[in-house]
Amino acid sequence: MTRSLLPWYVARSAGLVAWALLTASVIWGLLFSTRASAAGRRPKLAWTLDLHRYLGGLATIFTGVHIAAIVADSYLHFGWLSVLVPFASTWRPAAIAWGVVGLYLLLAVELTSLAKTHLPKKTWRAVHFASFPLFLSATAHALTAGTDTATWLFEGVAVVAIVAIAGLTGLRIEQATSPPVPRPTRDPARARVPA
Repeated sequence: MTRSLLPWYVARSAGLVAWALLTASVIWGLLFSTRASAAGRRPKLAWTLDLHRYLGGLATIFTGVHIAAIVADSYLHFGWLSVLVPFASTWRPAAIAWGVVGLYLLLAVELTSLAKTHLPKKTWRAVHFASFPLFLSATAHALTAGTDTATWLFEGVAVVAIVAIAGLTGLRIEQATSPPVPRPTRDPARARVPA
């Protein structure tokens, strides 16, 4: 009996795409929260928030495809227990545990985001901060378990993503802790009176 390579290729590609979408969602969320501008113009907030949500949703879908394909692959014999319980896998248990933890963090962030209007803002925000350990655990999983990630290209992209997220997080913290800049007010005495 020959092994079908389709589940293995689907698992690998879906895992890479899920990581890229997750990374893009975290970076876009930070750009949104820092209200960064491009070429002196700020994008419309509704559009940027929709893109952030869309990227997160797609990352969740591709994570599901990644997990289903791993379970469907007959070579390493991953069962549902292996992909749902940390350290239950017999193949690289620590590397797989990073992915399992990432899965639960991803589900927590996505489910609370879907229920945002029904949750207290403080609760939603506290859970949404799990995006940072989620990104780190997904990156650790990709680097330690992924067969395609031990390349200079992926490692370079991962380093750039980590630096970008760290820099944007620093900017966000600085904005949150700095006193607000007062807006200039018009001096009514200097206002022109129409003739």
